[in-house]
Amino acid sequence: MQVKHINAVEAKKLVDGGALLVDIREVNEYLGENIPAARNAPLSGIAGTPIAGAPAVVFHCKSGARTRMNAAALAACTDAEVYILDGGIEAWKAAGFPVKRG
Repeated sequence: MQVKHINAVEAKKLVDGGALLVDIREVNEYLGENIPAARNAPLSGIAGTPIAGAPAVVFHCKSGARTRMNAAALAACTDAEVYILDGGIEAWKAAGFPVKRG
C-alpha cells in the first residue's frame, strides 16, 4: 500500500472528514501534549495491531522522523488509505491548530 506524505492543513481536512488520527509517540509523550482528535498507539506496540474503523488513517509523531522511518510497518496495520503528517505534532502546532497539554 502506498503511503502518502501530507502537511498539517491536509491532515486536518482529512481528520475533519472522518480520517483516524493516530499518534505513534509513547504514552508519556502523548500525555504531555497531544492533538485532541488523536488516538494513541505507541510505535513500540503497534506491530501486528490492526487499526480499523476509518476510511483513512493519518499517522504522526513529534517531528515526522519516526513515522517516516516506520512507514511500511504503519501501513501494514490497516487496510485504509495511509497518510503521514510531515513534521508531526510540531507542524500541527506551527499551522495554528489546537493541542492539549498535560
